[in-house]
Amino acid sequence: MLPESEINRVLVVTAHPDDADFGAAGSVALFVDRGVEVTYLLVTDGDAGGNERTLDNSGMAELRRTEQLAAAKAVGVTDLRFLGHPDGQVVPSLELRRDIARVIRQVRPDLVITHHPDRNYRFIAPSHPDHRAVGGAALDAVYPDARNPYAFPELARDEGLEAWTVREVWLTGGPAPDHWVDVTGAMDRKLAALQSHVSQVAHVEGFADFVKSRFAAWGEQAGFGEGRYAEGFQVVSTA
Repeated sequence: MLPESEINRVLVVTAHPDDADFGAAGSVALFVDRGVEVTYLLVTDGDAGGNERTLDNSGMAELRRTEQLAAAKAVGVTDLRFLGHPDGQVVPSLELRRDIARVIRQVRPDLVITHHPDRNYRFIAPSHPDHRAVGGAALDAVYPDARNPYAFPELARDEGLEAWTVREVWLTGGPAPDHWVDVTGAMDRKLAALQSHVSQVAHVEGFADFVKSRFAAWGEQAGFGEGRYAEGFQVVSTA
């Protein structure tokens, strides 16, 4: 794995607003604490989400972008980018790979965090088809697209974006995490980020207790002990 001292820029690529917060907001907060530059890239605006909604899709998209800005602020992230692909219709297309590769070349991250591209049969929630499509496209954008100067040549020719090699990817939501981050010290900020997504979670009774119990269980699974919270990832070396 990359030593912490060699992680200076992180790009988090997700399908919807709130995905980064469920999967990695605690780890992101700890990165920010260490002075790491973190960028969020959201493929959709989450316009097909919401509970008991009265807004149309355009209004919901605007609301969810606003909620994600507040959630990012809770963990110290100020650089957010939205691609605007339709919620619920994402496929790992060449267009999406190019869009993600463009941002990789702009941000030039050491580490990318994104969705696991495989279905999780132990816990189905992370396996939304948009998640799997974004995870697959992000991995393809990391390897080979962003590092290959001959892939999407218009990025270099027209936009001046030279090739960039991402050294490591952390996948969220997979069935077999092999790297755990103790996020106990950032759990309050993770929870604040999640609660910023009012349109998604305000109707869930006992939401805070649910979140704490889930990540406490992972803390025990990770071996951190009782009363500790953890986020889990599968690490892919891509150097």
